Amino acid sequence: MLKDTRAADIETTLAKYPTKRSAVMPLLYIAQQEYGYCDENAVREVAELTGLDPTEVKSVVGFYTMFYEQPTGRYVIEVCDDLPCALRGADEFVGHCERKLGIKSGQTTPDGKFTLRTVMCIAACDRAPVAQVNTEYKYSLTPESFDRLVDGLS
Repeated sequence: MLKDTRAADIETTLAKYPTKRSAVMPLLYIAQQEYGYCDENAVREVAELTGLDPTEVKSVVGFYTMFYEQPTGRYVIEVCDDLPCALRGADEFVGHCERKLGIKSGQTTPDGKFTLRTVMCIAACDRAPVAQVNTEYKYSLTPESFDRLVDGLS
């Protein structure tokens, strides 16, 4: 259980906020770090810690793309395909990513190393195509730079 394995992190996090409700997102990050994603058990645990209904916590997980509801690969590659990025070639770039990784967006490679996702707006339209690898931004990507990036992570 999260309270048993991450008690110090939970206490430190709760101490930073005036109400437990305000700590929902940081606690979800802790749960995701512990379990790899925010499944029903993680949602239930965070709801207990904050005194919220699990449905409220689940709505946070469902709204924000940085919370994963399914297991993911070690590297989560999120490519923005919102309209401004699409106008700068994001759709073609996503196709290249799919071919390079051998999976479709929303899938994880069979070895569990990479998950590819498309997301809406990661606030770097002027440097598209852009992606986040885990939480690190990669700007002005080309097929060649993406290939080097993936090969370097392999």
